[in-house]
Amino acid sequence: MVLLVFALVSIRAQAPRHTHLVIVVDGLRPDYVTSNVMPRLTRLGQRGIVFTAHHSVFPTVTRVNVSSMVTGAYPETHGLLGNTIYIPSANATRGLDTGERENLEAVERSEGKLLTAPTLGEILRANGRTLLGISSGATGSAYLINHTVIGGAVIQTDFTKPVSFGPKVLGVLGPPPAHATPNDAQNQRAIDAYLKLALDDLRPDVTILWINDPDGTAHANGVGAPLTKSALTLVDGGIGRIEDGLRARGLLDSTNIIVASDHGFSTETGELDLPALVAPFAKKLGDGSTDIVVSEGAVHLRQSDQARVAAIVAALQGRPEVGAIFTRPAPGGGAAGVVPGTLSFDIARWNHPRSGDILVSANWTNNANAAGFKGTTTQKGVAGHGSSSPWDIHNTLMAAGPDFRERATSDLPTSNVDLAPTLLRLLGFPSAPSMTGRVIEEGLRTGARSPAKVERGETVGTPDGGYTLSAHLSIVGSSRYLDYTEVRRR
Repeated sequence: MVLLVFALVSIRAQAPRHTHLVIVVDGLRPDYVTSNVMPRLTRLGQRGIVFTAHHSVFPTVTRVNVSSMVTGAYPETHGLLGNTIYIPSANATRGLDTGERENLEAVERSEGKLLTAPTLGEILRANGRTLLGISSGATGSAYLINHTVIGGAVIQTDFTKPVSFGPKVLGVLGPPPAHATPNDAQNQRAIDAYLKLALDDLRPDVTILWINDPDGTAHANGVGAPLTKSALTLVDGGIGRIEDGLRARGLLDSTNIIVASDHGFSTETGELDLPALVAPFAKKLGDGSTDIVVSEGAVHLRQSDQARVAAIVAALQGRPEVGAIFTRPAPGGGAAGVVPGTLSFDIARWNHPRSGDILVSANWTNNANAAGFKGTTTQKGVAGHGSSSPWDIHNTLMAAGPDFRERATSDLPTSNVDLAPTLLRLLGFPSAPSMTGRVIEEGLRTGARSPAKVERGETVGTPDGGYTLSAHLSIVGSSRYLDYTEVRRR
């Protein structure tokens, strides 16, 4: 009996530890995933679990969502508030493009820290585990995956951290190819980094692999355009190559693969020009700069002036191209913002010391484009994201592997903030106190039963009834999800 027990313990000790791969496919709408366009990803979902009510974090842009993925928290906690951010200590007169790593490093130098919440990489390092970030996306989004690079690494097309690992990357992968549309060569190089460096050399506990398409291709060509579909098929082939590589190494059965997107996508109709709408309210300062900075959808007044904030909001409420408007919480809390007819920053989970005075979303419709894909916004461009439209908020999540349910679907709401707590749960660690996201228990083979979904709405309006704004919310336990906002004008 003693020998039998010893033998069983030995077998268990030799069993491979589960590792975790998160593949983020930038801009992947759930309705892109079909057996015709993305057969390998479709089959991955069929063998695992598909989450049909997944949520991007608003503002529905890349750098907000990578920050939420790695902190398990909303912008109200992690402090990265947009793809463009206004940090006066780093630059007093304009917003900073967070797609550029150098701008993020400038924020670190001026503020002392980039994110105001601990990251997954930091938490794993404290527990003797490692996180590897690999990306074919922008330098800024890659950097945010593991910006402190404690006990791990970041491999991006244009840089490697730690720098000392760069020669190894170059030796194995060769020089990076040029960017193209679709960006297949750089995407495949990122996949090679996982197959050749992560699996054969670094062996991280968690890898976050960021794939640049279809986002870059869709921005230029449109939702459902022929070239966008080609990009999707190329990405699908890369995901298949990952599965085949894991299978060839005998690692597929011990690897949890989570496939997510950072946001959805909409066709853009071009009416909204927020800087132009706000410009008449700006004043010149002594240095010649203006005292209002528009940073993406955020309006910052460099001099406190609540009367002007209210006047700007009133003007925006009268413009049909403007959708939801958020302001700081009204005294006493609740759903209403401090300006009549606005929602509180708390509804958007955007109330942070770095927040502006006003947060604006483009208006949206359910109209279909020429390719038959629904969802338009009034933003400028061909196609994009960032709004509180359901087409931008609703995004992709599926998972397959030894710890996830098989041949299943779940219609309970989930969010990108739920990824980090779930990964920690899979590794046997508790969520950090700063994490707002929940463990997606309903997706796990050994997960506890999750409470049922509750739907709720919050509505505010101007005193004259000319502008009414509603937030549609879903709640699971103590977790609240913004489904979309809706504006009605009289």
